[in-house]
Parts: sequence; C-alpha cells; structure tokens
Amino acid sequence: MVIRRVGPLSCGKVGGILYAILGLIFGAGMSLVSWLHVASGEAEGTGVPALFGVAAVVLLPIFYGAVGFVGSLLMAALYNGVVRLVGGLTVEVE
Repeated sequence: MVIRRVGPLSCGKVGGILYAILGLIFGAGMSLVSWLHVASGEAEGTGVPALFGVAAVVLLPIFYGAVGFVGSLLMAALYNGVVRLVGGLTVEVE
C-alpha cells in the first residue's frame, strides 16, 4: 500500500486535537505545581501563582491545539508536495 496524498485539513484537525490533549495534560501539571507553591507558603501575599495555575489549564490546551492544527496542516501540505517527487510512503499491512 502506498500513501500518495494526505488530506491537510483532516490531518490538521487530528493534530490539533492531539496537541490540545497534550496541552491539557501539561496545563494540569503546571496547575498542580503552582498550587503546591501556594500551599508551601512561599507565595505569600500574591494571587499570581494560583491564577497562573488556573490559566494554564485553560490557555495551554487552546494554544497547543492551535499550534498543533497549523503545524499538522502545513506538514500534510508539504508531504503532498514531496510525495509528487518521490512517489509516496510505502506501508505494509497484514
């Protein structure tokens, strides 16, 4: 089986969703670290670390998803151009 073309938009959607999931995981980790910093008492008098932790859970998935969508879209379009030169990607399946 030879893959001769990849749909850029469908590839972009899948990449965007996968990167958004990664952003959610990383955002949750950053939120946890931020809350531990606040709980340790090192961040007295400021609400910035706590706010940063909450914002990480919301903003990182959006940012990662957007970058993943654009990156996957561009890579699929580049793949389609390169395939014209080299003939495609060979995949063996059983």
